[in-house]
Amino acid sequence: MSDQIKFIVEKLNKEPFKKNYNLITFDSLEPMQLLQVLNDVLAEIDPKHSVDIREEMPDQTAKRMLSLLGILKYKPPANTGDMSTFRQGLVVGSKPVVHPVLYWLLQKTNELKKRAYLARFLVKLEVPAEFLQDDTVADTNKQYEELMEGFKNLHKECEQLKMSGFSTAEIRRDISAMEEEKDQLLKRVERLRKRVETVQNYQRMLEMARQLRVEKEREEYVAQQKQEQKNQLFHAEQRLQRAQQQLKDIRHAAADAKPESLMKRLEEEIKFNSYIVSEKLPKELESKKKAIHFLQKVVAEPAMGQSDLNELEDKIQEINTQINQLIEKRMMRNDPLDVKLSLFRQQASIIARKKEAKADELQEAKEDITNLEKEMAIKASQTREFDGTEVLKGDEFKRYVSKLRGKSTVFKKKRQEIAELRAEHGVLQRTEEILKQRHEVVQEQMQAIEQKRGISGYSDTQEELERISALKSELDEMKGRTLNNMSEMVKKLHTLLAERKSALAPVLKELRILRQKYQELTQEYDEKKAQYDSCAAGLESNRSKLEQEVRGLQEECAQGESQYHYINCMRKNVEILLQRAADEMKVYVSPDPQERRKAIREQYTRNIAEQENLGKKLREKQKSVRESHGQNMKQAKMWRDFEQLMECKKQCFIKQQNQNSIGQVIQEDGEERLVL
Repeated sequence: MSDQIKFIVEKLNKEPFKKNYNLITFDSLEPMQLLQVLNDVLAEIDPKHSVDIREEMPDQTAKRMLSLLGILKYKPPANTGDMSTFRQGLVVGSKPVVHPVLYWLLQKTNELKKRAYLARFLVKLEVPAEFLQDDTVADTNKQYEELMEGFKNLHKECEQLKMSGFSTAEIRRDISAMEEEKDQLLKRVERLRKRVETVQNYQRMLEMARQLRVEKEREEYVAQQKQEQKNQLFHAEQRLQRAQQQLKDIRHAAADAKPESLMKRLEEEIKFNSYIVSEKLPKELESKKKAIHFLQKVVAEPAMGQSDLNELEDKIQEINTQINQLIEKRMMRNDPLDVKLSLFRQQASIIARKKEAKADELQEAKEDITNLEKEMAIKASQTREFDGTEVLKGDEFKRYVSKLRGKSTVFKKKRQEIAELRAEHGVLQRTEEILKQRHEVVQEQMQAIEQKRGISGYSDTQEELERISALKSELDEMKGRTLNNMSEMVKKLHTLLAERKSALAPVLKELRILRQKYQELTQEYDEKKAQYDSCAAGLESNRSKLEQEVRGLQEECAQGESQYHYINCMRKNVEILLQRAADEMKVYVSPDPQERRKAIREQYTRNIAEQENLGKKLREKQKSVRESHGQNMKQAKMWRDFEQLMECKKQCFIKQQNQNSIGQVIQEDGEERLVL
């Protein structure tokens, strides 16, 4: 209800109403003011209703509003009661009746304007059958119906043109622009044709140019198809990646799972969900319904003052005292059965509260788990996009951490060894430099000796032979070691394969049994699912058909009710008019002059004569005012000048008085004193 009032106030503060209301001022409106607001909204929809309801009888106001609401097809809510209650509430300006009407009108203002406009031309006048016996009346009525049908067709065409989005001016501009472009293109084609006619084989060249254009268009089309297929391929690859990731997650989740644990987990989830559905949610729903009902009752009540609040507080205190007295009486009885039952009730309430608290905690934990899983999936996708690796989970992460710890210890040892080797390398490098220097000195001495002996180059040849023999021995040793290592590796692999086969044999047997069970269960699941889908589809189709039939019958019933109420109101209006006409005829035909003076015609003639006399007097007064207007204006100007002059004199007098009262000189005993 508060949302409804907020919407009404928001709409009334906008164009074209500009009421400048807030929730408090709108809720504190008097019934007549509320009816005037409703009348202003109706006047915005249909300008014929722009009247002041203070100058109109309440019955006439209600009749006028009900007739327009009937034309607009307004259906009163179920909580307002029958039509008589709704009409009575509309006459007195009741808030529970007027607020829904305002909400409905302000929701569909533009649509209702259109409906009110069409009602002026499409609401058919019901002519009695006895009047249709006259040929002139029948022809006029037939012409009236034909004009109504023509108006319907023209209005439909007009709406279609409005909805098409084209205007005649835009179409004309487009046509003129296209004609200008056509003329320019024709001129250009003519110039090019004259220029090309002098060239040999220009017909063949034109044909080739046409084929080139066709091939280019085809190339663009093929490129567009290629891009679309690339996009489809990209989307398909993305779907495949998501499906593979889901399959991997499912396999990982089911890797260490057993049927007993899965069944136990499912039973726990079923128990929790059944508790939520059967106990917790109905209680919360009932409490919400009670709170909404209480708030609706509070909103429906009129605004409360301080005195009303004081009365309610007094009632609450009285009820609290009565409750305390009843509790004391019950405690004085000291029934042992009640004491035991109270203990059991307390324990049951404590257990129920604990159960509800645990259920709330479990639900919050599940929500947290789902949120964390979503965040983890987002982080994993970001990591996968960043470096293409998968994020480790559970046991894999533990194994990775333990492996990383072992590698860290090995790394530390290797780093220490590298530091020692580097130190030793420095020592050996220095030793090598010293030995190289000594070797160079010895080599120079040997070369000098060989030159003396006449056998230069002997040492180099000997060193080369020694080096080649050393390389050959090293290669032989490496070949032997490699063959030994390969034979040992083959033996180890054979032993490992035998051990793994023996270890996997029972697991493979269990896996075959489980796979067979899985296939049987999946087949049974598919059959049950197909049966469920077919049954659900049949029930859904039957339900939709029944809902459509019920909706159609409800609409027909509502239309019949609105038509019945409208005809009933029109009949009552006609009866009242006939009764007034009969009373007027009786009074007008009455021989008594006093009775005849009570006739409406006589009253109107008297009112017209009085108004004419009043108009004559006002025209004479206007004439006299016009004649004396100039002199009176001159006299008023003189009087304003006189007032201004007197005001100026007054200010001068006050100023002089202030100057004289500043001080006074007094002479005493030959001395002068200034007295302020």
